Amino acid sequence: MDLFRLSALQLSGLMREGEVSSEEVVNSFLQRIEQVEPQVKAFLLLCPEEALAAAREVDRRRLRGDELNFLAGVPVAVKDNICTRGLRTTCASRILENYVPPYDATVVSAIRRAGLPILGKTNMDEFAMGSSTENSAFFSTRNPWDTRRVPGGSSGGSAAAVAAGEAPLALGSDTGGSVRQPAAFCGVTGLRPTYGRVSRYGLIAFASSLDQVGTHSRDAAGGLALFRLIAGHDPLDATSINTPLEEDVEADNFCENGLKGLRLGLISEQMGDGFAPEVKEKIRQTAALLEGEGAFVEEVSLPLTDYALAAYYLINPAEASSNLGRYDGVRYGLSERISGGGVREMFAHTRGKGFGMEVKRRIILGSYALSAGYYDAYYLQALKVRTLIKKEMEKAFERFDVLFGPSTPTTPFMLGEKVDDPLQMYLSDVCNITDALTGNPSLSIPCGLSPAGMPVGMQLSAPPLNEMLLFRVAAAIENMRPLPPLPEQVNILEGGQC
Repeated sequence: MDLFRLSALQLSGLMREGEVSSEEVVNSFLQRIEQVEPQVKAFLLLCPEEALAAAREVDRRRLRGDELNFLAGVPVAVKDNICTRGLRTTCASRILENYVPPYDATVVSAIRRAGLPILGKTNMDEFAMGSSTENSAFFSTRNPWDTRRVPGGSSGGSAAAVAAGEAPLALGSDTGGSVRQPAAFCGVTGLRPTYGRVSRYGLIAFASSLDQVGTHSRDAAGGLALFRLIAGHDPLDATSINTPLEEDVEADNFCENGLKGLRLGLISEQMGDGFAPEVKEKIRQTAALLEGEGAFVEEVSLPLTDYALAAYYLINPAEASSNLGRYDGVRYGLSERISGGGVREMFAHTRGKGFGMEVKRRIILGSYALSAGYYDAYYLQALKVRTLIKKEMEKAFERFDVLFGPSTPTTPFMLGEKVDDPLQMYLSDVCNITDALTGNPSLSIPCGLSPAGMPVGMQLSAPPLNEMLLFRVAAAIENMRPLPPLPEQVNILEGGQC
């Protein structure tokens, strides 16, 4: 049996029934990584010895009869902007190339305590700034469905690892679509939780009012299990919400009679010009399936979302320019000192050499938006637009339980196609930005393949703290339209061009 082909819950069941050990499971994924990683390039760092040691400890505890977490023994990959004690954490940047954190992020502490072996750290766009994982300072990750194409970004390594069978679960981060967009491009399930639902402690900051740790999984059930494990209040994170998951039990029971009576709003602005016909076709087909199951589906207009992209690309760079000011060559990270130069020269040389082009672009944009004479005209105006968009979404949720539309305007584009056109690259996240600005939870799920055989993603959005409802709807859609099996992905991968 090829264990790497199984979902997280299937693996969990086999281990709990004593049919396989965690060590066998981890070895299966390590062998799979050895087979396909030269083509996919999902990982910046592999830690097989640590993963096997953690797996053996789970096996020992299981033999002893200890009470274990439901996911104990299921391996996981971790995005390289999430701190891991003793394991290099680079943010895919030269400026942190040799940084080894002395502590674990709260989410990493949670998965370690639960006994999930960490396979390694996944590639990403530098400091999570990008939509294709081509902005990594080290190398580009490739889409397992067609290795000539991008996996999305910035969590492209995490999504690609799950899609390629290199990991059953992965942690990513989502600032403006960085979990959901690569989930769509790679044909996996990706969750951005409610802002504050999952601790940001130990997530290296990019844009603090937007960043959120999220999950990648083969299916909805695996994503829900991982979300339950990492969610919860954390006193180390000042933005953490102190609302127990148990309060979501009503959402768990919301669709106990299937989807009958569920009110779903199809966002009309995401079904017009600029959206690929094959993407719109799959969304409409899925909408028809939902109606067939008794859900009420109607188009809803959210006109203010047309301003979301502009608002986001003022708020995002402004917060990034502030957060990245700490990389000055003095305290930690890269330090490039010039003989005879002063502090100013050291700052400039360190940051000039350590940061890539996209990071520099956003720092410059953000610094300009925050500068004297422009703060009110740009940054403050963007915050006002953000508030208006949030109110528009709240009003929509008075009529609908869930809003939905495409996760991305197109299917995965070719490597190099947009890397020199920042605006076109930014537009690939246009579906994801609204929920990032409002803090609502949203979930990208596979909803079929294009005529060219590329994954199409559908995005579900709900009011704050309603992640359980999103997973319930996603599971219902999976029952109506089964997920493509991993062997199909493997065949495409093995026939792809590198």
